[in-house]
Amino acid sequence: MADFTTLRAEVDGRIGRLTLAQPDKLNPLGTVPLAEIAAAARWFDTTDASIVIVTGEGRGFSSGFDLREFASSTNLEGDAMSGRDQADLGRQMAEAMERMRALTIAAIKGPCVGGGVVLAGVCDLRIAADDTVFSIPEVDLGIPLAWGGIPRLVREIPAAIARELVLTCRPFDADEARSIGFVNRVVPRADLESAVDELAAQLAAKAPSVVKATKRQVNEALENVASTVGAWADADLLGAALSDPEARAAARAYLAAR
Repeated sequence: MADFTTLRAEVDGRIGRLTLAQPDKLNPLGTVPLAEIAAAARWFDTTDASIVIVTGEGRGFSSGFDLREFASSTNLEGDAMSGRDQADLGRQMAEAMERMRALTIAAIKGPCVGGGVVLAGVCDLRIAADDTVFSIPEVDLGIPLAWGGIPRLVREIPAAIARELVLTCRPFDADEARSIGFVNRVVPRADLESAVDELAAQLAAKAPSVVKATKRQVNEALENVASTVGAWADADLLGAALSDPEARAAARAYLAAR
């Protein structure tokens, strides 16, 4: 087991598990969790894991982008970070997850918000509990959906649907997520763990080299569908938005309502 402060990363044979472990805050994605997810992805590459299950501890998957942390954060060594560096951590996380050799399965439940949707989206397969509620509130907060979120959504669902969900910020449930192609399967909440474990065991029994090659081939094909090459510029847009007084006011109102 690797040593992290906001998540757990562990491996048993060919199956790994990455668990966001801040359930009292609904597993937010602030600077430390984002950096630790990226580090965990690299750590899994040093293990025998060919499958990694990604989930959140407690009642939800992730409350997403942590606006409170991004106001004044430090990196893992305790050094002050620039606003742009903070904003770019999400892209680095997403790219590290995509580059990880192991196939990833997102086990999604409860709230899956904003950056949590991006994290789920970078996983190769997604199983959602029937109590999952997705939402992408960034536009209502006066900030863009960053971290390469737009092209990653367009890879998985029709562009018109992606445009609607991002612009309206309306929540959508697990059944709708299944109908538009964002999740592979919806199961009762009580069955989520067993369903994901069963799929992970089935895939772990296959030749790791073939699983790895298939993931790489699909990712290369997806890059031709909707490229994330320009995702580095998201940090500039997000950093500028976070410094805008109207965006800050919207963020305060959103946090107060939660």
